[in-house]
Amino acid sequence: MYDMKNLGKLKALGEGSEKAMKAFWAFDQAALAEGAIPKKYKELMAIAVALTTQCPYCLEIHKDAAIAAGATQEELAEVTMVSAALRAGAAVVHGTHLMK
Repeated sequence: MYDMKNLGKLKALGEGSEKAMKAFWAFDQAALAEGAIPKKYKELMAIAVALTTQCPYCLEIHKDAAIAAGATQEELAEVTMVSAALRAGAAVVHGTHLMK
């Protein structure tokens, strides 16, 4: 199912819902733009979210953007471990719902 070529269909998707798609792209660009949080850090945050949601498209797009913004292999490794810790931590604390 996952194929980066699918991103070529975004144009058709946008044609089916032009107003919403334009609003989405504007929001996406604004959210990831350089601001109080530097672009590199925003891209690393996007990777962390993509790792937890397991979106291969987001991983590919934001990995490339993070590297272009100056992210190192060590930073990519650390963001992976932070994401893994939070995902595992969520399972642990949700386990409290199982206890009497």
